[in-house]
Amino acid sequence: MDVRGGESGPDPHFHRTISEQFYVLSGQVRLFDGRGWVTAGSGDFLYVPEGGVHGFRGAEGAQMLLMFAPGGPREDYFETLARGGPEAHERAAFMERHDTWWV
Repeated sequence: MDVRGGESGPDPHFHRTISEQFYVLSGQVRLFDGRGWVTAGSGDFLYVPEGGVHGFRGAEGAQMLLMFAPGGPREDYFETLARGGPEAHERAAFMERHDTWWV
């Protein structure tokens, strides 16, 4: 993931059946760990277990690898978001299909 155009990233959420990992390649990324925001820099690895509430914000120029286990179902999620996301009336079903639950 490359962050462009200022700070961006999802609000706090969780995945019931997916763990998520972040490896910061460059820049700084802030991660919400369910209690507060922590800052990670180049070389830091962050792990979120299944059901763990999290969110993240990357600053301009930040690069990180996002890893999911299991990983397959996430491809369509990011491809759809890159195309502008689902239509408003399809959003709830889209998030449920991709195991994303907003807090």
